[in-house]
Amino acid sequence: MSKYVKNLVIDDISRRLEGVEEALFVNVIGLDANTSVQLRRKLRERNIGLMVVKTSLARRAAEGTPLATAFDTVDGALAMVWGDEDFVSLTKTIVEFDKDAKEYSQFEARGGVMDGESLTADRVREISKWPSRTEQLSILVGQILSPAADLSSQLLATGKGLASQIKQKTEEESE
Repeated sequence: MSKYVKNLVIDDISRRLEGVEEALFVNVIGLDANTSVQLRRKLRERNIGLMVVKTSLARRAAEGTPLATAFDTVDGALAMVWGDEDFVSLTKTIVEFDKDAKEYSQFEARGGVMDGESLTADRVREISKWPSRTEQLSILVGQILSPAADLSSQLLATGKGLASQIKQKTEEESE
């Protein structure tokens, strides 16, 4: 490949990864064509981009970006995945495909980058167990609403106790 063509490819990779700050690396070598098409379709449905790149070209394209540190630990051909709702959701999706040995036997997570920190495959699996952004927001809303719910129940408990006593007195008088 001539230097001119390499520079064109590097520019294309840079353009496609513009704005991407967190990504994962996966191995898709060994997947047959039908399985690869099916995998890409499922990833597109979840708004996840997948790009198979030569590591040396991707490394040059990522210079000066938050993705640059990730290329220190990987070598050989790889596929980059990015997108989804948030990074934790992305890792959950990728680990889910990684565990599906029957359908995607050659697919495996190889690492990635999160907040400028290079990740190993084991760290990716660990991150996949974290709550996603949506789950974190629901936990936060629950914690915010909990004191108000406690206060409301304590304020209403007095009135309910009084109403119960009045009801008992009226029942006693009617007998």
